[in-house]
Order: sequence, then C-alpha cells, then structure tokens
Amino acid sequence: MDIRLFEHPLVRRAAQGLHAFNSRHPWSHNDHFHRWILSNLPRHRDMAIDVGCGQGGLVAQLADRFTHVRGTDRDPGMRAQAARRCAAMSNVTIDDSQLDQLDGPVDLVTTVAVLHHLDIEQALTQIKRLLAPGGRFLAVGLAAPVSIRDTAWDLASAVTNPLIGLVKHPRPVPGGPQPPPFPVRDPELSFDELHAIVDRVMPGATMRRRLAFRHTICWTKPM
Repeated sequence: MDIRLFEHPLVRRAAQGLHAFNSRHPWSHNDHFHRWILSNLPRHRDMAIDVGCGQGGLVAQLADRFTHVRGTDRDPGMRAQAARRCAAMSNVTIDDSQLDQLDGPVDLVTTVAVLHHLDIEQALTQIKRLLAPGGRFLAVGLAAPVSIRDTAWDLASAVTNPLIGLVKHPRPVPGGPQPPPFPVRDPELSFDELHAIVDRVMPGATMRRRLAFRHTICWTKPM
C-alpha cells in the first residue's frame, strides 16, 4: 500500500464526502467504548477515578457500579457539565485534580481519549501508583498513523464509520459539521511507540487496535 495514494484528488474528494455524511449522522467515538469499559470492570468496586472525565457520561455510569466515583478534568467547562450531570449522585465527586495530586489505593482508573494529552510515561506511572493490588486500568486512546498497518486500520475505521453512524443516528442532522464539545489534540506517538511505553511501565498489559480510530489498554495490577 502506497500511503501517497491518500494525496490523490479523487481520494481527497471521497474523504470530504465521507466527512459530510458523518456530520449528518454523528456519533461519539469515545462514548462508543463505554460499553467495553463497563464489561471489563474489576471484581472489587469501592473507588473509581475517571481521568479527563469530560461531560461526565462515563462517571454517571460508573456511579451505579462503584461505592465512590471521582471525575477529574482540567477544563472548567467540562467540569461544570459533568457536575450538572451527576448532581443527584451523592457518591460522585468532580474536580480538577491532577494525577500526582490523587491518593490511592483505588480499584479502577479510566482514561478515554486522554493519554495523548499527557506525558504518557509519567501518567502511566502515576496510575500504577494509584491502583490497589487487583485494581484495573482501562484506557481508550488515539495514536498517530505512522506505519502501513496504522493506515490500514484508519482506512477500515473510515469505511465503517458511516455504517455505525447510520445505525446509531439514522435521522440526518441539519446544519453541517459541528465542532467537538471538548478540547482536541492530535496524538503524536504511534501505536507501536505507545505500546513500548505501556509494556515498560505496565508489564502484561493488553493493548489492542480498534475500529473508530481508537485502541484500548487493559492492565490489572498484580496482587
């Protein structure tokens, strides 16, 4: 596969058409993976922390499954939305704490499209510190497409994206593309580069490529 192919005018035109279609049938690539997180929770469920909690969607779902849930986010607008969403949940705390300010032990740490905003090795080291033995780290992330394999997965995601959009949001939305409601940053590390860091800090972690331009990381701290 020649990656330069993607600079061809016909390919660019097709990409623009897909973008327009996806805008009419939008769906959250991040929220799509909440089900994966909820199906991989640790056995012990006292305390959970969602780092970079955004609008609080995952925090609200974890609140039904853990004794205490804490959502943290740097962005004041995101924190305000998360706090409103979880206002009736007495076991939820929303604040702006950074990883090095948090205390453990906790049973679960989650990050969804967050790691690439951070110094990844430092963040993983702090998460490892926070987790209790048997505690679990579940991450959904993004990586830069560098290799041919990376690009092939992105192509597969681009092809399946409109199909998933039709299923999740069959009625077209008028008004054209809308800006994302959260801070956006392109990832710098490739899947393989990130995999090397994860293996070094969290030996035995499972890291898998996924459709929807995402990958997942699952690690359980040894007892």
